[in-house]
Formats: sequence, structure tokens, C-alpha cells
Amino acid sequence: MEDNSSIQVSSVRPTSSFTLPKPVSCLVLHSKSSLLVGSEDGCLRLYALASGKVQKAIRGLNDPVSSACCMKPKNAESEVVWIACGTKVLCFKIEDSKMIMSLEDVIVQLQLGEDDEDDLNELAVNRNDTFIAFGTDAGAVGVIDVSTNHISRMKVRHENICGSISFIPDRPNELISGGYDSAILHFDFQQGSLLSRFDIAAPPPSSKVSLSPPFVLTMALSVSGLAAVGTADGRVWISTGGEKVASGGKKRRSRKWEGLKEDEGIWLSVAEGPVVAVSFVDSTSLLTCTLLGALAMYSLTREEDRLVPKQKWIANSKDLAKVNTMSTDADCIAVGGFNTDGRGVFNIWSSRDAVLAAS
Repeated sequence: MEDNSSIQVSSVRPTSSFTLPKPVSCLVLHSKSSLLVGSEDGCLRLYALASGKVQKAIRGLNDPVSSACCMKPKNAESEVVWIACGTKVLCFKIEDSKMIMSLEDVIVQLQLGEDDEDDLNELAVNRNDTFIAFGTDAGAVGVIDVSTNHISRMKVRHENICGSISFIPDRPNELISGGYDSAILHFDFQQGSLLSRFDIAAPPPSSKVSLSPPFVLTMALSVSGLAAVGTADGRVWISTGGEKVASGGKKRRSRKWEGLKEDEGIWLSVAEGPVVAVSFVDSTSLLTCTLLGALAMYSLTREEDRLVPKQKWIANSKDLAKVNTMSTDADCIAVGGFNTDGRGVFNIWSSRDAVLAAS
């Protein structure tokens, strides 16, 4: 049961808010000083957080930007950004001298969709900057080896849209994906084989839970192996089965990650509508965001070997009618989507203020 005695409403407010011509579809906190913002106008913009000004833009990508990730491959001269755009993934040098770039500046372009309607969704990069994982509208899950640009696809796919994907920390060959088939799949991506799966069932009828199916809309993994999964019916599943135990604990490292055991997880009822974003702000703080822009911070503590999430504050995004994306790091929280007029909006929050409010 949640302890709500210390909830603070709107105790943390956005420090700034920005607008764009079209809805914000992707946010990536690139560094302590900059933010990548993808939009449905086929443009990726790099904002300076201090000034709020656009430092660089990649325009004319022809399709909405659904995801982006930054990396610096081994022996590479400079950092690059990979952009999921329509059915393709595009790679550009972030440190290109041009302020405005276009398709003529692309250094790698790969067709990943299996047909013209098989758009890409989330991209994820592993910790060694050697692989990029992707999911598609047709439910396919795949990996790009960035040293060769070789594309491999998993032998099992989702029965509907694969919208979420993540590499598993400290498991160099493993990743998980979430789909609109209400399934979480766990792969050995080097072998292309399925290691485990969790099919999420709808909860019993309740006034506090949406009647929407439990589609998987968002996932996050902590550095310790905790997993958080947000669903379209307003719930978040926090899995402890794959968590690393501190030295002296009883649990031994298993041959594979064991985070999809339902009996080693807990369910939170977060909202009556979809939970579109979850993120571990640090190892003991989980942030959730709903489709309508309601944020909630949970502190994660242990009581007699049991994980206990306690909601510490709730707040609402500014000027956002619908949220599409969220990105967090040790310093910032960025939330983006569109307003009632259909214009793009993103808010910037202080992660440090948020964690202090939750303590």
C-alpha cells in the first residue's frame, strides 16, 4: 500500500517552457547544457538549455522524428546522432560545422521498415556504444551493429506495434522490448533468440483503473537492473526479479536476467489514463508521466526485503494537452508533446529540485 501522507501537489514546477510549430515527438537530454528535440515537422533541433536558443538543426527529413540517440563509437573522431524517421534510421555528425543540416549531410542511411507503413519507434543504444536496438510498427525487434551497419532481427516478434526497447545493464547480449500486444519480450540479441516473456493481463474491473487494454507504452531500466513498465490502462509494473543485490546479499547472479517474473514485481495504479513515460531519475527515485501531462515521483525503499514505492509529489506539465515523450538525467527533466492548438511544447524541470521534493 502506498504511503501518501507526504504528497506535495505541484511542489516542483517547470523552470522553462518552449513552443514549436508542430508537436514534439522526441526528447533526448544530450548533455548538461543541451537538449535534442525531434518534431513531427521532420526536424531535429539542438537547444542550449541555458539560453533556450537553437544551436543546430537537421531539417527536411521528410517524416516525423520518432526517436533519436547519441553515441561515440570506438575509434570515431566525433559524436554522432542516429535518428528514427519514418521507415529509416539516419546518422549525422553532431559536431558538423553547419548550423543547419539536411539529408545531403547524412553519413549513414538504413532502411529498417519492412514496407512503406512499417515505421520505426524507439531507438536504444547500449552502454559500449556498439549496438542500436529498434522496434517497428509491424512488431519487429532488431539490432544494428554500428561498426559494420549490419542489421539483425529477432526470431520472435510482437503481434502488434513494438514501441519500447531497452538494453539490459551489465548484460552485454540481452535486451527487452514492449508492445501493443501487452507483451514484454526478453532476447539474446546476439543469437536472435527469445529468453523469456511476460504477457500482461488486464486487471479486475475497478473505478481506479482505465478500461483500456494493458498495451506497453514505455519502459525504463535502472543501473541496478530494476525495470519499470508503463501501460495504457494507467498502471506501472516495477520488477525486482533482475535487480542486482549488494555484496553480502543472498541472491546470486543468474545466467540470464530474470526481470520478467511477475511474482517478483509490484503493480502501481498511477492514473485513469495511459502512462506514456517512466524514468529512473536515480537508483531510488522513479518518475512517471501520463498522456495528459501529470507527473508523479516515487521514492523506492526496502522494507524487510520488499520494495516499497511511496508517492512523494505530483505535479502537472505546463501548457501541454498531450504528452508524447520524456527524457531525464541527473540535472534535468524534459517533457514534450503538444498544446490545445496542436503546436509543439516542451517543459524543462530541475531533477535536483524533484529529488529534494521526494526526500
